[in-house]
Amino acid sequence: MACPGAPLTEIMAVPDPGAENADREDRTMQTNALPRYDDSENQTGCCPKFNPEGWDGVDLHFRDKRFLRAETRSAMHVPLNMGTVFDRVGTRMETAGAWDSSNMIVLSRDISPWKAEHYFSTDTEVPDEQMARLSGDFFTKVFEGPYREAKHWHTEMEDLVRARGKVPSDVFFFYTTCPKCARAYGQNYVVGVARI
Repeated sequence: MACPGAPLTEIMAVPDPGAENADREDRTMQTNALPRYDDSENQTGCCPKFNPEGWDGVDLHFRDKRFLRAETRSAMHVPLNMGTVFDRVGTRMETAGAWDSSNMIVLSRDISPWKAEHYFSTDTEVPDEQMARLSGDFFTKVFEGPYREAKHWHTEMEDLVRARGKVPSDVFFFYTTCPKCARAYGQNYVVGVARI
């Protein structure tokens, strides 16, 4: 198991602990598969409007799933260069033919008050970027609200892991839109992804 705050080599997700077992089976993805990311509605020319359908309460199972790993700087958990890093990574992924909306998630977490890491799913090697393979079981929960709620969402994800009889370790967030686009759409969906 990865040490909290250390770069990962394994990842995964799980549904709501209150759901019945039959419902859980229906909410389990195939190994290395992700829920459908609908990027068809984009009114801003930046981030597509996120459709949360199919993302809440899903079990994810990763076995050597390929990701591109990038780091950003923070000041007391407030991102400083996230836009610049995401623009660089997005451009390099598009140039390499590595951007695929059917395999789309960016797993982000703070590894200190001064640094965050981000895992961009891809099936293609991207030159001049760090590649990683992640394995593990995870569950998802969709949140909606301002970014300042992330601390509470993190605690809720840890509580959901405990409700499953597990010890909390890695909690990631998929920030589906940038702040500008969240304001434009009037909604800010964030998907919590916790290792179980």
